[in-house]
Amino acid sequence: MLATDAALELIASLRAKYGAVLFHQSGGCCDGSAPMCFGVGDYLLSPDDVRLGEIGGAAFYMSPSQFEYWKHTQLIIDVVAGMGGMFSLENGTGKRFLTRSRVFSDDEAVALAAAEARAAG
Repeated sequence: MLATDAALELIASLRAKYGAVLFHQSGGCCDGSAPMCFGVGDYLLSPDDVRLGEIGGAAFYMSPSQFEYWKHTQLIIDVVAGMGGMFSLENGTGKRFLTRSRVFSDDEAVALAAAEARAAG
């Protein structure tokens, strides 16, 4: 998982204003498939949610069904002009987070599978 400089700047701004934040990749309900930013403690994570890593000091999660869809891609969190997600902290800033992606290369997929096998035991 990566974040653009613009995303990192917006995350830093939101952290300065709201404190610790986290991301959850929306599954397409109210706000499409946008990465949603919440204050830590303001969003109830499922014990099944998958933690993908961290961007700008903020943990990034998605549901297991979303992970099955995205697991073959590198996610790149970016920022574009527009209205943020209805419940996401960037709403009202004139900017919104956007998930871009690219499919892992064959070599990256092999390396990822090897890392998963090592982690499993």
